[in-house]
Amino acid sequence: RPERVVQLCHPDIRNDFPPLRTSKSSVPEHLPVQLTSFVGRGTQLSGLRSALTTDRLVTLTGAGGVGKTRLAIQVAGQLAADFDAGVWYVDFAPLADPDLVPTVVAGALGLAEQPSRSTSDMLIRSVADRPMLVLLDNCEHLLDAVAVLTTSLLRACANLTLLATSREPIGVAGEVTWRVPSLSLDDEAVELFVDRARRARPDFIADQVSVVREICRRLDGMPLAIELAAARVRALSLAEIAGSLNDRFRLLTGGGRIAVRRQQTLRASVDWSHALLADPERILFRRLAPFMGEFDLNAARAVAGGTEIERFQVLDQLTLLVDKSLVVADNTGGPTRYRLLETVRQYALEKLGESGEADTVRSRHRDHYTAMAAALDAPAATGHQNRVEQTESELDNLRAAFAWSRENHDIELALQLASSLQPLWLTRGRLREGMSWIDEALGDLDYGGREVAPPVLARALADAALLEGWLGIPERKEQATAALTIARRVEDPSLMVRALTACCATAAFSPENAAAYFAEAIELARDLGDKWRLSQLLGLHAYAAMMAGYPSAALTAGEEGRTLADAIGDRFASSLCRVWGLAGARAVLGDLAAGEEVLSVLIAEAAASGDLLSEFNGLITQSFLRGWQGKTTAAVAAAEAAIESAGQLGALFEGQGYLTLGGAYLAAGEVAPAKVATSEGWDRIANIEFRAMNTRWRAETELAGGDLAQARAWADQAVPANTGFFQMMALITRARVAVAEGDTEAAERDAYQALASAATTGAQVNVPDIFDLLARLALAVESYPEAARLLGAAHGIRQRTGEVRYAIHQADYEASISAVR
Repeated sequence: RPERVVQLCHPDIRNDFPPLRTSKSSVPEHLPVQLTSFVGRGTQLSGLRSALTTDRLVTLTGAGGVGKTRLAIQVAGQLAADFDAGVWYVDFAPLADPDLVPTVVAGALGLAEQPSRSTSDMLIRSVADRPMLVLLDNCEHLLDAVAVLTTSLLRACANLTLLATSREPIGVAGEVTWRVPSLSLDDEAVELFVDRARRARPDFIADQVSVVREICRRLDGMPLAIELAAARVRALSLAEIAGSLNDRFRLLTGGGRIAVRRQQTLRASVDWSHALLADPERILFRRLAPFMGEFDLNAARAVAGGTEIERFQVLDQLTLLVDKSLVVADNTGGPTRYRLLETVRQYALEKLGESGEADTVRSRHRDHYTAMAAALDAPAATGHQNRVEQTESELDNLRAAFAWSRENHDIELALQLASSLQPLWLTRGRLREGMSWIDEALGDLDYGGREVAPPVLARALADAALLEGWLGIPERKEQATAALTIARRVEDPSLMVRALTACCATAAFSPENAAAYFAEAIELARDLGDKWRLSQLLGLHAYAAMMAGYPSAALTAGEEGRTLADAIGDRFASSLCRVWGLAGARAVLGDLAAGEEVLSVLIAEAAASGDLLSEFNGLITQSFLRGWQGKTTAAVAAAEAAIESAGQLGALFEGQGYLTLGGAYLAAGEVAPAKVATSEGWDRIANIEFRAMNTRWRAETELAGGDLAQARAWADQAVPANTGFFQMMALITRARVAVAEGDTEAAERDAYQALASAATTGAQVNVPDIFDLLARLALAVESYPEAARLLGAAHGIRQRTGEVRYAIHQADYEASISAVR
C-alpha cells in the first residue's frame, strides 16, 4: 500500500543518497500565470527547447515589447517536467539596486536569509546539484550584478540551467544569445491583433484583414505595440487606428494597470531603453534617425560621424546599439546592413529634433545618398549592374534624401538626385516614380520662382522625356527639344548625348525624325567613349528600328549594343538589345527558334533581377513568336503573363498586353476571346501614334468575326500608319479584306506591295501568307499550276523557318488545296 516518505534536506546536512524521485507531474512550476493566450512562435519555441537541453545559460534579447518575457515563460512552462527541482521565475524589473540581485533571486526561490552566510553562498548551497531551471527576467539594467551571480551559480551548480531575458546580452562565458524576432506579418501578428481586439471588444469582427496586416506591418510586428493598438478598437475603427500611427506614441497607451510602467505605453518602453544608453550611444542613436529602411556602415559613418563622435568610433557605438536591441543588424545577404524599427526610429527623430542638430544631420544624409546616385549615373568601364543593385537597396533612403531636398528648398539638388537615378528608373521599371520626382521638383521650381543651373535643368527635362518615351507616351517632345537647345548652348557633349537620347525616345514612332537624332547621338557617344550611353542608344535604336519594321537595322544595332552592354555589366541595355535586336529581329528574318531561345533566357534573367520593362517586352515578343510557330497555348500564356507584369508599368503596357493576347487567340482560331482582348487593349491605349500602329490587329479581328465594313475601315488606317515589316502585315490584312469583298484587283495590288516590302526589309515571317493569298487569287482565274507553285513556295518557307499558319486562316488554305487537287 502507499507509504508517506519524508526526506530532510538542509544545506548543512550531507546526503549520501540521491534525492527521492517524485512524479514529473508534481514538479513545482513557479511561473507567473498568464491570463491571455500565447500566439505563434512555434519555430522559436522548438529552437529554445533544443538549446536549453545543451546550453546552461540562454539569454533572450530583443527590443522592448518584442515579447521576450512571454516567450521565456512559455518555453519554461513546456520544460518544467524536465527539471526535477522545478522551474522558477525571478523578475528584476522593479529592482534598481544591483547589490540586491542575489537577494531577489533567493526570495524568488523561497529561501530565507542566513546571517552567517552571504546570499550568494546560500544560493549555491541550496541549489547544489538539483536539476533546476531559473528564468531571470529583465536583466538589462543590472547586467554587471547579474553577470557575477550567474557565473558563480553556473560554476558551482552543475545541474542548474538559466534562461534570461534582456535588451542586451549579459556578456559572460558560456552564454548563448537568442535574438527574439518580431511576429510574422503573414499570420502571427494578425492573429495576435484579432485575439486582443476581441478581448477589448467581444463583438469585434476581423473582416478587414488587409488593414489589420497594414497596422501590424507599420508596428514592425511588435507584440506590445500590437496589443496596445488592438485595445483601441473600443473607440476607433481599424482605418482610424491605421491613420493615427504617425503619432503612435500618443495612440499606443493604456496597457494593463498592474504591468510595470514601461509596458503600459509604447513611449515608456522605448524611454527605458534610451535611459540605459551612455552619452555617445545617445548621440549616435539620434543621428541614425534620418535613415529609412536599411543602411550600411559607410553611410552611418558619413551621416553620424563628426563632432562628438568621430567616424572611426561609429562602429563601436553602433555595435553597442545592436547589443542593446535599438538597432537591428542583418548580415544574411552579404555585407552587414542595419536598420531601426519604425517605432524606434520615430523616437530617435524626436530626440534628434530636441538636439538642435536635425538640419545638419539630415543634410549629411541627403549629401551621402546624392553622391551615391551621382556615382550610378557616371559612366564606368564595368560593374554597372552591381551599382544598380546597390542603389536599389538604398531606395528608401534615396526617397528620404529627395524629400528633404524639397522640404529644404534645395530644388537643384532634388533635380540632380532624380536625374542621377535614371538607370534605376529604367532597369527596375520605376518609370512613373522617376517622372514624378522630376515633375514634383520642376513644380517646386515654378511655384517658388527659383532658378537652377541650365545643365541641371536640361538633364531633368531630358530624363523626364526619356522615361515618358519608354512608357510609350512620347508626348514630351518639347521638353526633349528644350533640353537639347540648352545642351548645345552650354556646349556640353555629354549633356548633348543625354538630350539627343531623349529626342530619340520621343521620336521612336516617327522613323524619319528619329534617324537624325540617332545618327548624331551615336556618333557623339562614340567620340566620348561613353559605352553606357552608347549601349543604351543602340538598344533604343534597335527598338525604334523594330517599331519602324526594319529588322536588319535592328539586328545590327542590337548585336553591337549587346556586346557593349555585357562588357560593362549593364543588364538592362543588354536586355533591350536582345529583345528587339536579337530575338525580335532574328525571328522576323526567319530564325524563330533562335529568337525564342534568346527570349527564354532573357525573361528568366529579367524576372530574377526585377527588371519589369525587359520582362514585359520579352513576354509580348515571346507570345508573338510562339503564335507564329503554332504554339498557341504557350502564346496565350505568355501574353497573360505580360498583362500581369504590366500592372506596375501602367495602362498603356496593359493595353499592349491585351492586344498581344488578342493576337495569340487569333493564332489559336478563337475569335470571340480575341475580340474581347483586343477591345480591352484598345480601351487602355490613349496615345494616338501607338493606336495607329496597332489598327492592323483590329482589322484582322473584325475580319475573322465577319464584319467586313469594320475590317475595311481599320485596314485602310493600318497601311499608312505603319512602315516596313508592319506595313507588310497591314497590307496582307487589307488584301484579305479585299478578297472577302470580291475585289481581286485591290487584293492583288496589296499582296504584291506586301511582297515588295518583304524584299526590302528581308522579312521571312508572314511571307508565306502572301503566297497563300496570291494562290487564292490565281485559283479565282483558274490558274491552277500557278496556284500550286505559290502554295509550294509558302510551304517551303514555313518548313525552313518553323512558321505555322494562324488557325483563323486554315479553312481558306484547305479550300485552296482542295481546288488545286
